[in-house]
Amino acid sequence: MTQSKMAREVAEIPAAAARFLDQTGPAVRDAAAAMRSLDPGLLITVARGSSDHAATYLKYAVELLAGVPVASVGPSVASVYGRPLRLKGAVCIGISQSGQSPDIVEMMQAARTGGALSVAITNSANSPMGLAANHCLDLQAGVEHSVAATKTFVTSVLAGLSLLAEWQQDAALLRALDTLPHALEKALALDWSPLAARLARANSVYVLGRGPAFAIANECALKLKETCGLHAESYSAAEVLHGPAAIVQAQFPVLALGVQDAALPHVVTTAERLARQGADVFLTGQPSQGATLLPSVPDLHPLVAPLVLATAFYSFVEGLARRRGFDPDTPPHLRKVTETV
Repeated sequence: MTQSKMAREVAEIPAAAARFLDQTGPAVRDAAAAMRSLDPGLLITVARGSSDHAATYLKYAVELLAGVPVASVGPSVASVYGRPLRLKGAVCIGISQSGQSPDIVEMMQAARTGGALSVAITNSANSPMGLAANHCLDLQAGVEHSVAATKTFVTSVLAGLSLLAEWQQDAALLRALDTLPHALEKALALDWSPLAARLARANSVYVLGRGPAFAIANECALKLKETCGLHAESYSAAEVLHGPAAIVQAQFPVLALGVQDAALPHVVTTAERLARQGADVFLTGQPSQGATLLPSVPDLHPLVAPLVLATAFYSFVEGLARRRGFDPDTPPHLRKVTETV
């Protein structure tokens, strides 16, 4: 069978991450120095789709490490409603693999006009978004042909974490990022076939996480929709108990993304509760009563562990798509670059 473009691009993730770390360091350090000089009390993010999931990941990472609140701003505030925002003393981080969507570009321009220090994270440094920002972090991921973003998602999160680590001068996170490509290689070899066997015949699935892993749950649910034609919903492992758990009955599939951080006991508790309701629960992070344990890469920094899980998931979901009869490279009704206003 011919290898899909998505499979080839997933296999390129470790090399893409290493290339970013090797080539974009000076730009990251320049942007981080500007942030230290500014000492922002607020960060805002501008993104859509998978890029917005990368922004959510960065939100949790920044709030946990730097203690600075991060808010997502709707691009339509600028592009549709034309409302200026007062952003003096803030940092605006835009994330877009193509850097071309007009609404993202317009919001980035408006943020800069409103007084924010702007940083673009994009796979196209010469794109309109890249040129509109004070600083641009080029992902160096290479061309991504498959509609489903994979290597650009991972490198987008890596760019945000690198910026955070340099801004905060956090030695532990910097060391973790240096070894990230090796961890990503390990993730590609993980066997999630028990989950594939269950989702091959599923109609719906919940994906759960907390903290940065909630951002990965969002990304997993999106990929299950666009590559596998599967109705997937993502929730915080806490939020799912505030209503959505009511429809979890016998053999309802649930993927719970646990990593070795402070939230793991809470993720496990939710997984066990849903298993008692009859759900088919698949869990990473640690064994749990009633759940099938999926393998993960151990002994990782808690702020990079969810990103490594995302890479394992990408390898898994490409195979699941083909098993369900879909071409993962060409999801119905979607294009690689989506331009919105």
